[in-house]
Amino acid sequence: KKEMKRFQEMLEEKRKVVVERARQMLSEGMVLDANDLPDEMDLASSEYIQSFEFRLRVREKSLLSKLDLALKKIDEGTFGICEVCDEPIGKKRLEARPETSLCIKCKEDQERDEKAYG
Repeated sequence: KKEMKRFQEMLEEKRKVVVERARQMLSEGMVLDANDLPDEMDLASSEYIQSFEFRLRVREKSLLSKLDLALKKIDEGTFGICEVCDEPIGKKRLEARPETSLCIKCKEDQERDEKAYG
């Protein structure tokens, strides 16, 4: 129970950092005004940066979903159990990535499949 509390605190802290980064990105804004850019090179560069920031937002959103799911699993009592094989996820793996839903063996299998099938 003490370890679950520690993992819950880790997850909540990670979630707080992700949400704060998202707020910061939103406050900086991703508005692109072609009138502010003197030439096509500046416009292309700005569009590239905007596209990159959008990809970062998508990744942050995905991480936030994983963090929320892990917190829900703590509440339900299923945290630390692999979603594929129903075996316990190793403590070291949970300490490194508390939002994980797969044990190391299943994660390796998943990555091998992704590499083989694109």
